[in-house]
Amino acid sequence: MVLATPDRFTALITAPAERNGSELWFAFQGAQILVLRDERGAHIPDVGHMPSLGIAPERSLYLGTLGEQHCYACELEENSSAPDGMQWSGLRALFGAIDDATFAVAGRAFQIVDWDRSHRFCGRCGTPTQIRSNERARECPSCKQVHYPRIAPAIMALVRRGPELLLARSPHFPPGMYSALAGFVEPGETLEQTLVREVREEVGIEVANVRYFASQPWPFPHSLMIAFNADYAGGEIVPEPGEIEAADWFTRERLPQALPSKISISRRLIDAALADLNASR
Repeated sequence: MVLATPDRFTALITAPAERNGSELWFAFQGAQILVLRDERGAHIPDVGHMPSLGIAPERSLYLGTLGEQHCYACELEENSSAPDGMQWSGLRALFGAIDDATFAVAGRAFQIVDWDRSHRFCGRCGTPTQIRSNERARECPSCKQVHYPRIAPAIMALVRRGPELLLARSPHFPPGMYSALAGFVEPGETLEQTLVREVREEVGIEVANVRYFASQPWPFPHSLMIAFNADYAGGEIVPEPGEIEAADWFTRERLPQALPSKISISRRLIDAALADLNASR
């Protein structure tokens, strides 16, 4: 038997028959999540049910357990007021304010609520859909189309040329910030093919020796980031107009003015490469 630990999340579909009064409720109003803030920091409400706070959710979904606590996601009516002592917060603002395990469940909750909201009606025939009891899906009772939560896979590519890292900036980045290259997977592509295509399209560079680094769910709103390292194989940097504002080779002694937030896998990818370069000095 696997014992539950405080940071272990187990995804489940069927809610428990009874509640113990300390369930975690990941309550959303659009992209804002309800949190309790006190002298200890930010916390997800842990109550038996949301009406006990004086608010009623439009819909709720069971997520599973975090340690020994049952977790629910719910959506509240637009313009709902936060109960006394609570406030609405953007999900990104909670990074570092709550523990990593709870933050990960909050991201999962946001994606599931967003999917449930946008799939209330069948995209094929327009019939109201119904929740499937045995899996995370909504089914159309008319045409039998099954609608699963949408996941958009995207690659993150850090190209290395000896002691140099290829970093680029998009026009929508904050001033001075550079990051690894990224792009969404197209139908029929492998992840490796996506990486080669995106690097070639965005900066005109050819790569080789593609190596998996790690992945990260990115709930803004429903991506899965898969990060890789790759080696430079040829070409000169030619930024793609409209997509890449600037790109350059950087060393550990000469880095951009700003790097991505530590919330992102792109920063983990860059930090790991810098650590590797420092270790090889």
